[in-house]
Amino acid sequence: MAIFRAKTKEDILNEIKEYGAERPDKTKVKVADFSYESDDLAQLIVDAWCDPTVENRLLDKEQGRKLLAERGIYLSKPHVITESDYNKGHECDPDEIVLVLPNKDRITAAPPGRSLLETAKFLMAITPNGI
Repeated sequence: MAIFRAKTKEDILNEIKEYGAERPDKTKVKVADFSYESDDLAQLIVDAWCDPTVENRLLDKEQGRKLLAERGIYLSKPHVITESDYNKGHECDPDEIVLVLPNKDRITAAPPGRSLLETAKFLMAITPNGI
């Protein structure tokens, strides 16, 4: 999982030096602070992909907080959103930790006897704010 923060002026200046141009939406671009991997959170993603009830609970703020706590993640204001919401420029409370559920349209069914766990871990790593 990657937790993101708003881009700082220093980040923007470094990007201008490296790429030669400033993006018009510079204040809304996110950059990773660190990454984190968890089998429990990856399994939660798999559960959400496979069960619409789990997905709906995860995307509900209060229920999402409870689901995360069941996996050992205790946050006061987690907010799980879809990749689509993230890509549309989702605005949030600055005290919230925004986590993005990787889009299930990116996966194919696992062969019999195989799990989607590694696929979930991979998409956690490459999805901005991926849980």
